Amino acid sequence: MLDFLGVPTQVLLGQVLLGLINGAFYATLSLGLAIIFGLLNIINFAHGALYMMGAFIAWIGLNYLGINYWYALLLAPVLVGAIGILVQRTLIVRIAHLDHLYGLLLTFGIALIVQGLFRNGFGSTGLPYQIPNALQGARNLGFMILPIYRGWVICASFVVCLATWFLIEKTKLGAYLRAATEDPVLTQAFGINVPLLVTLTYGFGVALAAFAGVLAAPIYSVDANLGGDLIIVVFAVVVIGGMGSIMGSIVTGFGLGVVEGLTKVFYPEASSTVIFAIMVLVLLIKPAGLFGRIA
Repeated sequence: MLDFLGVPTQVLLGQVLLGLINGAFYATLSLGLAIIFGLLNIINFAHGALYMMGAFIAWIGLNYLGINYWYALLLAPVLVGAIGILVQRTLIVRIAHLDHLYGLLLTFGIALIVQGLFRNGFGSTGLPYQIPNALQGARNLGFMILPIYRGWVICASFVVCLATWFLIEKTKLGAYLRAATEDPVLTQAFGINVPLLVTLTYGFGVALAAFAGVLAAPIYSVDANLGGDLIIVVFAVVVIGGMGSIMGSIVTGFGLGVVEGLTKVFYPEASSTVIFAIMVLVLLIKPAGLFGRIA
């Protein structure tokens, strides 16, 4: 077996795979955050709680309603997206024109309420979610053993992220969204329903978080703290990629996941802080982020 800087190739590739899995969640979650901030100027601190809610909906559906994983992948984003639309229409719309701090405090309060409700209802012990039969097992790639489900997570996240980028950057609907962001009054003067676009955008952003939550359920234990620690890292990913940058969130999410995985091989002590160290360096060199633009 070949070595690289004293590390066996199989170990190195295994950490790259682990980094890509983490990067898949970073990219999908930061993409939702970037959409909400870039198009609505809302710092959505409730994103981690909605990610956790998606995982819980999948678990409840399987254990109480007999809804399998594949249906949960569709149902959870729709339900959480609908809840997001309700929150946006009843709460967030009232502070939409105020300073960003108000949106941050409001969504932080929503996150605490959601986490508290699920903690009281289901406890703090992690709940297992079974991998679907079609995705169980592993494949021998010759240089490493690849668990099928983890490969599926990487591919599914990548496809969803690219599809979202294409929708926003290359379609007429995306052009309407960007126009509504730049000049909502003029856009509405052309007959486009800007408030509806804003509402649907928020719903879509949180639906991405729920989709990531369903993907995470078979890998991590489903509990009320599932998104609590992750959301801080995801915010760092968004800052590094550039606040509001769609492609920046995707590239930075997957890239930083790999960097984090490799750090665990070469310098494990720094694995939990390497993303934040990179964030500091990026902000010192390019305050708008790698893909961001200064307003």
